[in-house]
Amino acid sequence: MATHRSRALWSRVMRSCRLPGFRSSWPRGPLGARHVSQEKQATETHFGFETVSEEEKGGKVYHVFESVAKKYDVMNDMMSFGIHRIWKDLLLSKMHPFPGTQLLDVAGGTGDIAFRFLNYVHEQHKGKQKRQLRAQQNLSWEEIAKKYQSEEDPLGGSRVVVCDINKEMLKIGKQKARAQGHKAGLAWVLGDAEELPFDDDKFDVYTIAFGIRNVTHIDQALQEAHRVLKPGGRFLCLEFSQVNNPLISRLYDLYSFQVIPVLGEVIAGDWKSYQYLVESIRQFPSQEEFKEMIEDAGFEKVTYESLTSGIVAIHSGFKL
Repeated sequence: MATHRSRALWSRVMRSCRLPGFRSSWPRGPLGARHVSQEKQATETHFGFETVSEEEKGGKVYHVFESVAKKYDVMNDMMSFGIHRIWKDLLLSKMHPFPGTQLLDVAGGTGDIAFRFLNYVHEQHKGKQKRQLRAQQNLSWEEIAKKYQSEEDPLGGSRVVVCDINKEMLKIGKQKARAQGHKAGLAWVLGDAEELPFDDDKFDVYTIAFGIRNVTHIDQALQEAHRVLKPGGRFLCLEFSQVNNPLISRLYDLYSFQVIPVLGEVIAGDWKSYQYLVESIRQFPSQEEFKEMIEDAGFEKVTYESLTSGIVAIHSGFKL
């Protein structure tokens, strides 16, 4: 842990020497990190239960999501019986964004979190506006109408940037945004969670839902999350986790390995991608282990909440 924190300190020193708006190509770690990174290219990692090189994993994960993009939302509903919608609603409830919040949603290509965020802050802003009008009871109906009509930003200054490494996922997200009428306060960026194309201290909230387990270097993604958040900013992660009930765990394993790949084949014509999905869940750290990783990245006041007997968990941390 001490080594990790010294690297984080060195990274902050190097970034402080950067010109504004310029993304440095210098190595992020201490002296000699370039040599270490060259060695790491040859190291191995997991792709589900398969052992592959780190370089190979990125391509394989990209192909998985390129393959499932068109059926991604349908499969989410089928696999979780629609419960994933409740999990995502709970994530927004825990975030409780206020008008003016600047959100970065990473690995959010299809827009599920972004659209919920926009709807949430829109309702918050409408409620604030109504409360202000009620407090001014002496206004005529003409003055009230003018106040509504002169409202330029229905989001109260809130913005969300969706960042995803996969072009097909972003394409689906943009199509959904048009269909749902989302235009204002929404931007789409092609980018890597391990090397975010944003300046330091830029966002109030960073979210990643069902995406971080697919990242090759989770520690780097967490460090990047910490870097782009403003001081006081919040990290929120919704991810599959470790089931804490032995009976449910056995049933969950049976469903995961015997049913989900079959659903993938029947609905999306893709057995292998959904086999990877269930295997990748088993390779992801437990709630406590992931909590420690978030703390190692520099976050404080890190907590988590297990949902549905631990099938998923929401981790939260702050940049203080």
